[in-house]
Amino acid sequence: MENTIIKLDNVVKRYGKKEALKGINLEIPKGKIVGLLGPNGSGKSTMIKLLNGLLQPDEGTIEIAGMKPSIETKKIVSYLPERTYLSEWMKMKDLLKFFSDFYEDFDLEKAEEMIEALNINVDEKIKDMSKGTKEKVQLILVMSRNADVYILDEPIGGVDPAARSFIMRTILQNFSEESTLIIATHLISEIENICDEIIFLSYGEIKLQGNVDEIREEKGKSIDALFREEFRC
Repeated sequence: MENTIIKLDNVVKRYGKKEALKGINLEIPKGKIVGLLGPNGSGKSTMIKLLNGLLQPDEGTIEIAGMKPSIETKKIVSYLPERTYLSEWMKMKDLLKFFSDFYEDFDLEKAEEMIEALNINVDEKIKDMSKGTKEKVQLILVMSRNADVYILDEPIGGVDPAARSFIMRTILQNFSEESTLIIATHLISEIENICDEIIFLSYGEIKLQGNVDEIREEKGKSIDALFREEFRC
């Protein structure tokens, strides 16, 4: 595929005797918003951890911009994990300095704009923030990088429905069209209308992949309806 930014070639990942990913072959192009969809336990988080170098495949190869997941790929990949990883003692202003020092592509001005828009108190410690505010802080830090690839693991899974559209709007407003955005979620109806392509995972296998509009036209139904009918476990 021309302009491929991410490539998986026959990737297998096992936990003991259980195969979490079963021979995954996948190419993701530059400049696309991709929904990585599937029920809990389908292999989404395993794939994301492999892409970020947090796990190693038992078989097959992974390339990001022609490189194996490593320190070098971390320079071009901005990753939002499913769980909070921030140090409880830190304040927002401490995190801004840390990220500015650590990532060359961190855009402090963009971060400050999001902080103001999301009404974040820069002097409040992480441990004193609500769960929703912590989610917003992590999102600000991830989306303030001018990265080639953004990988978001369940970015709206832990927030109430009213906050979901707000978070999705923040993501889209701070996402470069030249970058690739991968959103892993089981809340398909929330992201269907922003995705260019989707990847359905079920029991560690790709069951469906392709352009969202083409799939909807071919199947005659929404991606959410298709998932509920054919892929819900």
